Amino acid sequence: MKEFDEEALSQHDGKDGRPCYIAHGGRVIDVSASKLWKTGTHMKRHPAGTDLTSAIGAAPHQTDVLDKFPQVGIFKKKAAEPFLPAPLASLMERVPFLQRHPHPMVVHFPMVFSMMPFLFYLLYLVTGERSFEVTALHCLGAGILFIPPAIATGFLTWWVNYQAKPMKPVRIKIYASFILLAATVATFLWRILSGNAFAAWGDESRIYLFLLFAIAALVSVIGFFGGGLTFPTEKK
Repeated sequence: MKEFDEEALSQHDGKDGRPCYIAHGGRVIDVSASKLWKTGTHMKRHPAGTDLTSAIGAAPHQTDVLDKFPQVGIFKKKAAEPFLPAPLASLMERVPFLQRHPHPMVVHFPMVFSMMPFLFYLLYLVTGERSFEVTALHCLGAGILFIPPAIATGFLTWWVNYQAKPMKPVRIKIYASFILLAATVATFLWRILSGNAFAAWGDESRIYLFLLFAIAALVSVIGFFGGGLTFPTEKK
């Protein structure tokens, strides 16, 4: 039976009339007859012409669905060159938790704590309820605590999932994340040092509201590009 490596398998990606092959468990399977693979991509996430052993193992269906399609070859994966720095690889071996993609576990906290200060301060300005203003400040402080872990685990995921390849969405996320951290720290310190200067509507409160809005907008941009990496949309 014919043997395929990554390069040979990639030539059968289901595009432009080419056959649609995928690899699973060392087998190369022709799924061209499946309607779910007619575009060369399954569920807008899994491209043909690649080894989908891990992806299919995490799929909601069982692997026996592949038995309906003919095996056309054997997949011989080349030995992968190490792409993680030695200290990072050693750390992941010592701390297995890091192998479970911790970035999705922590990234939602800074997103929430970065968006809510604007809403709570706006509620304070509308209602005059002091607790809303205090809650906005507390959310800013919590954001300062959670943004660094999100950045650190984001770098880890970039190394593990994408081999630290230069990617425009990742570059935007990196720059925006450090700007977000700096803006959050500066806004938090300004609010602390200003005391009750923001209690009444004035120039300081207008600037403060604008900064909180900018922080919320910035974290939305970061989330947008992160979502694009996790759930890419197929271009027609």
